[in-house]
Amino acid sequence: MANQIRIIGGEWRSRQIVFDDAPGLRPTPARVRETLFNWLQADVYGSRCLDLFAGSGALGFEAASRGAKAVVQVEDNAGNCKRLRENIARLATDRVQVVQQDAARYLAGPAQQFDLVFLDPPFGQGLLESACRLLESGGWLGAYAKIYLESEKNWQAADLPANWHLLKEKVAGEVCYRLLQRQAAAFG
Repeated sequence: MANQIRIIGGEWRSRQIVFDDAPGLRPTPARVRETLFNWLQADVYGSRCLDLFAGSGALGFEAASRGAKAVVQVEDNAGNCKRLRENIARLATDRVQVVQQDAARYLAGPAQQFDLVFLDPPFGQGLLESACRLLESGGWLGAYAKIYLESEKNWQAADLPANWHLLKEKVAGEVCYRLLQRQAAAFG
């Protein structure tokens, strides 16, 4: 069954994107997206964004709507990828690209640097920890990249890279969402 979610700001404000029910798929709610993009308002325009566990694509489409130069949506579910491509066609954009691949496998490939990364994996599978490590060790992040993490409320962010610093954090129901910033290593 097809579901819809509304883009809340930017060029495509009020446009709907369509997605199907899928295991582990929880589109980021409108009020959480609104808070996140208020936090990011000076950082989105002209940025390169990675939506690593794209799912419905809500975060990536929201970034593109607000002027991101390029958005890569990585998703391993074939049905979700089909819907993401349909939404790209409906929005008539060439700034959003879909890569059908497992996130860890994608991060094992050749790195390209991103300014913003959205991490909202299915809960309870340990995917967030490994994605954070691979992003940092693989060279995927610009010097001062911002990273959005969405997790279970009780998830402990203990194993994050030491050069990632928490900027903002909020809880909505059973979900905790955080915005972090990477600090480039100082060369001595």
